[in-house]
Amino acid sequence: MANLRRRTSSPRQCLPSGALRVRGGPTRHRRPQAGTGTRPGGTGWPSPWGPSRATMPIPVPVGVLRLPRGPDGCSRGFSPASLRFQALLGGDTVAAQGARAALRQRYLRGLAAARGRPTRFCLRAGVQVDAVFGAADVEAVAFQVDALRTPLGVQAAALLRCADVLAYSFLLD
Repeated sequence: MANLRRRTSSPRQCLPSGALRVRGGPTRHRRPQAGTGTRPGGTGWPSPWGPSRATMPIPVPVGVLRLPRGPDGCSRGFSPASLRFQALLGGDTVAAQGARAALRQRYLRGLAAARGRPTRFCLRAGVQVDAVFGAADVEAVAFQVDALRTPLGVQAAALLRCADVLAYSFLLD
């Protein structure tokens, strides 16, 4: 008879599960040892889930550590000396507020100047697209553009997510 057993790199791979090859002798099957448990069907073979569930110890309950309430009353666990706490108390100085207001005003004036002008957008992964700038929403989530020229073709109108735009530029007259 022809040998139908597949050749493998290790002789153990050819054996059925649970079989033990003894050097110089025939293959014998293992029998379960005491305390190893059995499969749910009660076949007498060792369980792949380990010892019987009846012999497993019962877990001990652990106490829960409760952190003190934060300054807003519903959160827990941060220090009153932290920057987050200072921001909640209104720790911003008048100078910092004035600087933020000036930057926002310059940004909005830049958006107004870009309206209707050809603009180049640099996107993630090094993609550059050209379009006519239309508008930006209040939350700075998307730019509305017309005549968007991409490597795949031209779109009459599109929305570009601000999170995908790294930079944009346009010429001033």
